[in-house]
Amino acid sequence: MGRVLVVDDERGIREAVEALIQGLGHDATLAASLVDAEQALVRGHFDLVITDLKLSPYEDEGLEVVKAARAREPAPEIIVMTAHGSREKAQAAVGQGASFYLEKGPHLASDIRVLARQAITKRALEAENEQLRRALIGEGSSGIIGRSAEMREVLDLVERVAPLQVTTLVTGESGTGKERVARALHEASSVSEGPFIPVNCGAVPEHLIESELFGHVKGAFTGADVEKIGLFQAASGGTIFLDEVGELPLALQPKLLRVLQEHRIKKVGAVDEQSVEVRVVAATNKDLEAEAEAGRFREDLFFRLNVVQINLPPLRRRSEDLPLLAQHFLRKYARAFHRDVDSIEPDAVKRLLDFDFPGNVRQLENVIERGVALTRGRSIGLEQLPKEIRGVSSRPEPVLRVSDEAAFPDAGVDLERLVEDFEYGLIQKALEKAGGVKTRAAELLGVSFRQFRYKLGKLDRSKDKS
Repeated sequence: MGRVLVVDDERGIREAVEALIQGLGHDATLAASLVDAEQALVRGHFDLVITDLKLSPYEDEGLEVVKAARAREPAPEIIVMTAHGSREKAQAAVGQGASFYLEKGPHLASDIRVLARQAITKRALEAENEQLRRALIGEGSSGIIGRSAEMREVLDLVERVAPLQVTTLVTGESGTGKERVARALHEASSVSEGPFIPVNCGAVPEHLIESELFGHVKGAFTGADVEKIGLFQAASGGTIFLDEVGELPLALQPKLLRVLQEHRIKKVGAVDEQSVEVRVVAATNKDLEAEAEAGRFREDLFFRLNVVQINLPPLRRRSEDLPLLAQHFLRKYARAFHRDVDSIEPDAVKRLLDFDFPGNVRQLENVIERGVALTRGRSIGLEQLPKEIRGVSSRPEPVLRVSDEAAFPDAGVDLERLVEDFEYGLIQKALEKAGGVKTRAAELLGVSFRQFRYKLGKLDRSKDKS
């Protein structure tokens, strides 16, 4: 519902316009003079001001109403009403900031209905765009976007943790935006003027990762012809982002633990240690607690990294953020490709909302980039979406059921054993589909990770006994 201020010194016109505005479902406030209008503008916010240009006893006092309305922040839309033959004065009002002008006459009511709808719709769109803008933190660099409950919690954690030099672990599936969170933490920190050094621990060969992180002295190994500065030293006075930290070799993990505890590094081949002052943000798509239980990750290192944990939800769990993200990427690639693409067609938006996006935000960004590149018009339609999205929804229908025709044995069944076998089979299938990632498997089964671990352990013990 919009709010409209109606300014006219004739009571009959004020009340007639009020009835028109209320008939459109909006709220109307009436003012009979410039003073009344200025007081109303100070007291409240309006989406639209409709004013007569001539307010007794002065000529053109409506222009002062226009000026007063334009001075508000945000300024409302403004419609000026004039007597027949006052077009030049009305045009002057438009020059002062009025949106439209209307001549009083037999068509005034219908004209007000049309223009009021347009003006209030425009203000609503502008307000939504402002809301979108405020939903962006650090757009263009960190770019955390979202207004869902899950993302509000993430943003709150980022805001509270960023000023503190505390080691932070960012968790979540691939493509959820873990590096964006790391950049946001850096940019809002006391070391924001220092470097931000990202390193993918899973992308560096195992025999080079120690030298990459801590550096080496000349002659430390074959090929070490010159001394090398490691990434921890390069990030000194700033932030180092250890992406995919769960991929670090076990043999290297104690050295990382020492850096976190003592703020000192030792280059490969060196005798002495060097101190470093650097903020550490780590990220992983693995369950490090489960990895520690399995002996693949040091428990003490997990605890040292997990001082504060920020968990990013998958896109399928925050679908209300998808339109925000899609519009953000639309603007980004429209600028990058110099294309006049400014919208996504409703049926395409529906298909995007129906899709599960296993690749999360990164996959959505790729889809919108493709759409902007392929469209010939100003909007992205179904034909610009990949076939897996424009087809049938990827969300599976429940298909696990007991057949009505299934024969029931005359001798009966061991119900507990059958249910146990069925549950065990489902857990194994979920693990296969999740690529062995237990948190994802638990999500596929609709249970908590704690429930999943309990069930899996219980069923494993049961199978061992059988």
